[in-house]
Amino acid sequence: MCVLKKPFDEIFNRLNPKEMNENKNNPNPNVKFPVPNIDTVCYVKPLIKNPNVTVGDFTYFSDDENPEDFERHITHFYEFYDDKLIIGKFCQIAKGVTFMMNGANHKMNAFSTYPFYIFEGWNAKIPPLNEFPLKGDTVIGNDVWIGEYATILAGVKIGNGAIIGTRSVVASDVEPYTVVCGNPAKPVRKRFDKETVDFLLNLKWWDWSIEKIKQNIDILSNTDIEKLKNIE
Repeated sequence: MCVLKKPFDEIFNRLNPKEMNENKNNPNPNVKFPVPNIDTVCYVKPLIKNPNVTVGDFTYFSDDENPEDFERHITHFYEFYDDKLIIGKFCQIAKGVTFMMNGANHKMNAFSTYPFYIFEGWNAKIPPLNEFPLKGDTVIGNDVWIGEYATILAGVKIGNGAIIGTRSVVASDVEPYTVVCGNPAKPVRKRFDKETVDFLLNLKWWDWSIEKIKQNIDILSNTDIEKLKNIE
């Protein structure tokens, strides 16, 4: 059974509304801890050290066990494969999420999948990369919500606005604004009708200026499509 958990119970209990309302500064995507009084939520962009990882502004990671160490959730990430993890803006990544990169894949067309070539004493030659089942870069769109303990496999492309259910294993591409759950993850439903999805993909609100987003947060956080269409 898939469950889409709400990650903010602790945050809501500890927020100071007066302090939040009095803060007149614009949000800064380069701060590590963007939520006052909370040390379990980090913006991901300023945490990244690996040059093969790109993360957009305001994407956050929530974890009660060292959220600053986001890169430990990117596994089997070896330089000689030269694959990339690309995550868009405003994504919401819950605790325990794992991005499993191409280094996890073994040769499946041989009689044995055992990687003799990485262990001492076998004197086995390393096969050329074109013999491995490489899946390419892993790409997460914008405004994607990834639920707790989900696993994203190598080469997956997740579209803008998608939702990944808790503990799902995503082994294939996910269409924009689609909810998926399970192992392997399968589509549960579209979040909106095709016309609305097409409009949102063309709107690209995540590319707006901070000021424009701030002015229209009430509309972006609701479901009145006509109001959204009337934004200039």
